[in-house]
Amino acid sequence: MPLARLTTIGTGGPACAFARPSTLAELEQALAWAVEHELAVATVGLGSNLLGADAGVDALVLRLGGELASVASNGETLRAGGGAPNAVCLHHARAAGLGGLEFACAIPGTAGGGVWMNAGAYGSDWSQILIRALVVTAAGSGWLTPGELGLSYRHSSIEHGQVVAQVEYRLTPRPPAEIKAEVADLIARRKATQPTNKRTFGSVFKNPEHELGAGRMLEACGLKGHRIGGAVISPMHANFIENAGGATTADALALMGEARRRVREQYGVELEHEVELLGPIALPNP
Repeated sequence: MPLARLTTIGTGGPACAFARPSTLAELEQALAWAVEHELAVATVGLGSNLLGADAGVDALVLRLGGELASVASNGETLRAGGGAPNAVCLHHARAAGLGGLEFACAIPGTAGGGVWMNAGAYGSDWSQILIRALVVTAAGSGWLTPGELGLSYRHSSIEHGQVVAQVEYRLTPRPPAEIKAEVADLIARRKATQPTNKRTFGSVFKNPEHELGAGRMLEACGLKGHRIGGAVISPMHANFIENAGGATTADALALMGEARRRVREQYGVELEHEVELLGPIALPNP
């Protein structure tokens, strides 16, 4: 299975093995198979925060489905499979009159991916709504709290080989009409400032501890529209890289390297990438 088909940016070579487990038992079997064959494990979700090696990856790549992508609510608790798209979770929460997940409309990923990187937008993130997550490994499974998951800005302590199979959110009652109105406003703001109709992998760099965010820094460095091969830094928002046609992961990495170099020279800041790198790849050395 080529990673280009599993990622929103549309780049990356083949995974040496691919599985789509739909139950906890199937997930456990897949992880045991990976151990037996001495393969690393990587879960891709919707592939919206992922840049895979052009040469492919020597790993078992998982995309959760079935029960592991289902959503249900009980009182003020929303339980979602790790593979449940955020849009589906938000739709279910609105139908149940549960607020708190509205910010996730700006994050085109899954419940498990949100835990993996403590995803966030518009001043909220997973750590604020998460009760616990069921993390599965080849050695067993267990429920972990936000503290045990080590959630911080766009980070968790989860590693490849650990799979978020279930997520529980603590939400609050809110009229569906209010939820719908806020989501519509947030989506309109996102479309006005981000290239939502282009192939990207989302935000490239984390915002540094600086008065300027990463996007503002990159824009000030004259990087909007800068192109290498088939990859281009978005003319709309400089912290996004678009696949303008035929882009490779190498093209995107080269752009990221150039962006980091310019920001380092102009601001003395070392930008840290937010996108997950999968396979034997890294940003170019300065």
